[in-house]
Amino acid sequence: MVQQTNAAPRNDSALPRHKALQGIRILDLTRLAPGPYCTMLLADMGAEVIVIGGGAGSLPIAALARGKRFINLNLKSPDGRDAFHRLAKTADVVVEGYRPGVTGRLGIDYETLRSINPRLVYCSLTGYGQSGSLSQEAGHDLNYLAISGALGAFGPETDVPAFPLNLLADFAGGSLFAALGIMFALYARATSGEGQYVDASMVDGCMSMMTMHFPDWGEPVLQARGDGLVAGNAPFYRCYRCADGRFIAVGALERRFFENLWQTLEYADAPPPNHLDRSIWPALTARFERSFATRPRDVWAGVFDGRDACVSPVLDPGEALAHPHNGARHANLPHDRTIVAPILSATPGSPQPIDLADKTVEILCSVGYPTEHAQRIAAASSEKITGLAWPPL
Repeated sequence: MVQQTNAAPRNDSALPRHKALQGIRILDLTRLAPGPYCTMLLADMGAEVIVIGGGAGSLPIAALARGKRFINLNLKSPDGRDAFHRLAKTADVVVEGYRPGVTGRLGIDYETLRSINPRLVYCSLTGYGQSGSLSQEAGHDLNYLAISGALGAFGPETDVPAFPLNLLADFAGGSLFAALGIMFALYARATSGEGQYVDASMVDGCMSMMTMHFPDWGEPVLQARGDGLVAGNAPFYRCYRCADGRFIAVGALERRFFENLWQTLEYADAPPPNHLDRSIWPALTARFERSFATRPRDVWAGVFDGRDACVSPVLDPGEALAHPHNGARHANLPHDRTIVAPILSATPGSPQPIDLADKTVEILCSVGYPTEHAQRIAAASSEKITGLAWPPL
């Protein structure tokens, strides 16, 4: 069982006790998507997340703000730094996303904070990590995806590489791996009694997700970009345009699914004996293209419903929110568009309200500051503070 820090008391009596991370306090220094999404996931599971902003100019991403409280501290000032240190005494986790060296210059680095609170888990979430020749370079999801090898592995074959929004590096390689590292460290702390440092790199996360594909590179299963069993050019594992211009996704990779696909398309001849034979892929692709072009997407979705052929309509985000399957699992859809995952049976998470109000005075008073002193610190931090936040998109 993960235990909360015993460094300083705090009043949690009013909080419900039915979530997996109840009692865990997180200080969030991040700005752009990877850090806020990471801490939102932890907030959904009951963690208390306090976001430390850099003044009025550092606006949070509202969609990733649920379940959090927001304060402003000028970390370059002695008062702001002292306030952060006091909060760190009560915290279980700190998450930051500055370039390596910045937190040291501010006096809020891991070595400084662990001397205040040895049980602290400190996670640095960056694109390139804390070491290596690129560690000081700026970047975004696309850059990290490029360096990881993932962007160079998926298609289309003969056009410029395509990328799935900023989902892979920012959210999967960054947010999820950071959350996983934090949970590993909290679990280890339950035994050792000590926190530790988590170096979460988005490039590392993407490369870890390529574990199955690195050995396949250059082999028949993944010969080149966009060329392989699941790379987008296999006729049984790709998307097809339908009569209405929308798309259907075909994932009939295994033999029985391929045969079900063939039968549902009502072809009179027998399916080829070896659908994995690359020499027949161009002809199969052309045949499937002609077939799917004859009906609208949703008609095909109805035709394949229940046929166990791994065929699905390609939904846009609005359609996904309204899809009955997703609605059956998440009753809040499509109105507030929030998903809490995974679903835990005994300690389920739940989305909390979004409250972007400045809670600086309230939270500083909760760690021992007199009201007037807290008000002075809040007032000094209310103007835009440069040099702390990532630049806006």
